[in-house]
Amino acid sequence: MREYSAPAIAAVADDENMSDVVWVNAERFGDTVSFRRQLDGSWRDVTAKEFAAQVLATAKGLVKAGVGQGDRVALMSKTRYEWTLFDFAIWAAGAVSVPIYETSSAEQAHWILTDSGAKALVVETAEHAATVESVRGRMPELAHVWQIEGGAGNDAAVDALAALGADMADDDVHARRRAVTADDTATIVYTSGTTGRPKGVVLTHRNLLAEVRADIKAFPRIMSSGNSLLLFLPLAHILARAIAVTAFTARVTLGHTADIKDLVADLGTFRPTSVVAVPRVFEKVYNGAKLKAHAGGKGKIFDAAEATAVEYSRAQDTGGPGLGLRLKHAVFDKLVYAKLRAALGGRCLGAVSGGAPLGDRLAHFFRGVGVPVYEGYGLTETSAAAHVNTEDALKVGTVGRPVAGTSVRIADDGEVLLKGDVVFGAYWNNAQATGESLEEGWFHTGDLGQLDDDGFLKITGRKKEIIVTAGGKNVAPSGLEDTLKADPLISQAMVVGDQRPFIGALVTIDEEFFPTWKSQHGKPEGATVSDLADDADLRASVQAAVDQANELVSQAEAIKKFVILPQDFTEAGGEITPSLKLKRNVVSKNYANAIDQLYAK
Repeated sequence: MREYSAPAIAAVADDENMSDVVWVNAERFGDTVSFRRQLDGSWRDVTAKEFAAQVLATAKGLVKAGVGQGDRVALMSKTRYEWTLFDFAIWAAGAVSVPIYETSSAEQAHWILTDSGAKALVVETAEHAATVESVRGRMPELAHVWQIEGGAGNDAAVDALAALGADMADDDVHARRRAVTADDTATIVYTSGTTGRPKGVVLTHRNLLAEVRADIKAFPRIMSSGNSLLLFLPLAHILARAIAVTAFTARVTLGHTADIKDLVADLGTFRPTSVVAVPRVFEKVYNGAKLKAHAGGKGKIFDAAEATAVEYSRAQDTGGPGLGLRLKHAVFDKLVYAKLRAALGGRCLGAVSGGAPLGDRLAHFFRGVGVPVYEGYGLTETSAAAHVNTEDALKVGTVGRPVAGTSVRIADDGEVLLKGDVVFGAYWNNAQATGESLEEGWFHTGDLGQLDDDGFLKITGRKKEIIVTAGGKNVAPSGLEDTLKADPLISQAMVVGDQRPFIGALVTIDEEFFPTWKSQHGKPEGATVSDLADDADLRASVQAAVDQANELVSQAEAIKKFVILPQDFTEAGGEITPSLKLKRNVVSKNYANAIDQLYAK
């Protein structure tokens, strides 16, 4: 058993809560631009003082509507300014926020609303309202549904609540929010539900405040007053939520955007000093740049620049680059790297990645380009990051050391255990699950990992996802899958082989890269993946990615056969979660015939 603890920073006081910072910022730094929100196609500043006034007015409306201390108020919306506004307003009213992914079905929303006992719901659009209305008859406790869009400037819910609470005294809200303690519930965040019904993770104000302070300590350069951050991950995901409240606390100007199709344009106009994303986003940035270079006849230059960036980054861990490498790097900085940084807005100091492994080569590439990606690890149950690589301590291939005030332990079976103020204390209405996950304060993550002497953690797999072949070989599928997905042609991959004679894989093709691949290989423009699933060239391209993945494992763990599926895994089909995690049981059921075909001979 190995263990490592990170020293704690300033302890969270018992009388603190998440709403305090709204008025601290307004009173001490009132003219600071806390947000830039998109209105009528342009970014408009919102100062700390203006934000506090909106939070107060919205909180008054919530109280007037009958939202009581500790009541649950749900949020169902894409990532936008109003999401964060309502989050703080709910806390100011002494209530508990409950995020719901805006892509949720009626039954998924019904489960979260009824299990949490939500008294009110804020939705973004009429479509969201209709989704909830279809099951509202089975939710007698849901007294209010407010809609964000529809009013002047798309602030219908904000305006309605402000009008409702207009005659309420400011002090009534302040008395309500000051009564909230650090150990009161701040939010109930439902897990993705990859193996069953989502569980409600109860996070207290202490949990979130500890996370915020640990994040600021980890990133003193990025999380510095005057910097800016563009947020585009779903705020229903704990990573995006934690970063949002951390940025606001650190007086980093925060922007929101929900349409990934407009991301490049938004990065260009917002010009953030940092971004937060899941590995798939960084893969697409890299693949897009490489594709553009090769299509424009500059493929050899890009490939040489890529190799130089990776070599330059690796050299930083082994004494630093020599003169020759520095000169090559300087040349490619002007030819290639500067353009990549420009695509991120031109001012990006670094990025934070979480949710899945990034991959060593991609991490080295971005660091070599001048945009270090700080990979971290955490779960909803740890208020987001429990481990993270930092500006002062980065080791590519790991998820970093524990965040401040957190301890990690590797159990005898390899499971990662975590303890500290960022770790939750209970699942909502689920004592059995709580008892199975927490033991003497240690949270059993279900992930497998390795801890080095310096406290850097490497995640090696998921305990429940370990495949045991018919020959008795234990195989962790995540490493193979992540390597496959790093190839621009491959969108998703799922390794199979439990109780089977060998390891196989289900592979889906990236719809954005597929037209380019067809052009490069002389295939008909209108050919679908289904048409070419057995095409020798397509299979050879996928086989090359499989061969690369197999280099990381033993012969017994290597992928022997694969099948190319005719369509991608989708959230609508229930095969992936909103945060792109595989629902293995659903995929196995939906593609049972394809799996059987792998082992037919």
